[in-house]
Amino acid sequence: MRGFNIWRPIVLIVSALATNMLVMNLCILFGMQPGPAENVGFIAMMIVALVIYTRFTKQRRRR
Repeated sequence: MRGFNIWRPIVLIVSALATNMLVMNLCILFGMQPGPAENVGFIAMMIVALVIYTRFTKQRRRR
Protein backbone atom coordinates (compact mmCIF):
# COMPACT_ATOMS: atom_id res chain seq x y z
CA MET A 1 0.00 0.00 0.00
CA ARG A 2 3.06 2.20 0.12
CA GLY A 3 3.14 4.91 -2.51
CA PHE A 4 -0.61 4.86 -3.20
CA ASN A 5 -2.04 8.29 -3.77
CA ILE A 6 -5.80 8.62 -3.18
CA TRP A 7 -6.01 11.94 -5.06
CA ARG A 8 -4.98 10.61 -8.48
CA PRO A 9 -8.09 8.47 -9.08
CA ILE A 10 -10.32 11.19 -7.65
CA VAL A 11 -8.82 13.85 -9.93
CA LEU A 12 -9.15 11.50 -12.90
CA ILE A 13 -12.83 10.75 -12.26
CA VAL A 14 -13.80 14.34 -11.45
CA SER A 15 -12.07 15.79 -14.49
CA ALA A 16 -13.60 13.17 -16.80
CA LEU A 17 -17.12 13.80 -15.50
CA ALA A 18 -16.69 17.57 -15.61
CA THR A 19 -15.52 17.35 -19.21
CA ASN A 20 -18.49 15.18 -20.11
CA MET A 21 -20.96 17.67 -18.64
CA LEU A 22 -19.21 20.70 -20.15
CA VAL A 23 -19.00 19.29 -23.68
CA MET A 24 -22.54 17.93 -23.57
CA ASN A 25 -23.95 21.28 -22.38
CA LEU A 26 -21.98 23.21 -24.99
CA CYS A 27 -23.21 20.92 -27.77
CA ILE A 28 -26.82 21.33 -26.65
CA LEU A 29 -26.30 25.09 -26.34
CA PHE A 30 -25.13 25.25 -29.96
CA GLY A 31 -28.20 23.39 -31.19
CA MET A 32 -27.24 19.72 -31.21
CA GLN A 33 -29.83 17.13 -30.26
CA PRO A 34 -29.40 15.59 -26.76
CA GLY A 35 -28.64 12.09 -28.03
CA PRO A 36 -25.66 12.94 -30.24
CA ALA A 37 -24.51 15.55 -27.72
CA GLU A 38 -24.31 12.83 -25.10
CA ASN A 39 -22.19 10.71 -27.44
CA VAL A 40 -19.81 13.60 -28.14
CA GLY A 41 -19.52 14.26 -24.41
CA PHE A 42 -18.69 10.62 -23.77
CA ILE A 43 -15.96 10.65 -26.43
CA ALA A 44 -14.48 13.83 -24.94
CA MET A 45 -14.62 12.25 -21.48
CA MET A 46 -12.67 9.20 -22.69
CA ILE A 47 -10.04 11.37 -24.38
CA VAL A 48 -9.52 13.49 -21.26
CA ALA A 49 -9.32 10.40 -19.05
CA LEU A 50 -6.64 8.86 -21.28
CA VAL A 51 -4.62 12.08 -21.41
CA ILE A 52 -4.69 12.54 -17.64
CA TYR A 53 -3.86 8.88 -17.04
CA THR A 54 -0.83 9.04 -19.34
CA ARG A 55 0.37 12.20 -17.61
CA PHE A 56 0.09 10.51 -14.22
CA THR A 57 2.00 7.45 -15.39
CA LYS A 58 4.74 9.58 -17.01
CA GLN A 59 5.29 11.39 -13.71
CA ARG A 60 5.47 8.08 -11.87
CA ARG A 61 8.10 6.63 -14.28
CA ARG A 62 10.41 9.64 -13.87
CA ARG A 63 10.78 9.15 -10.13
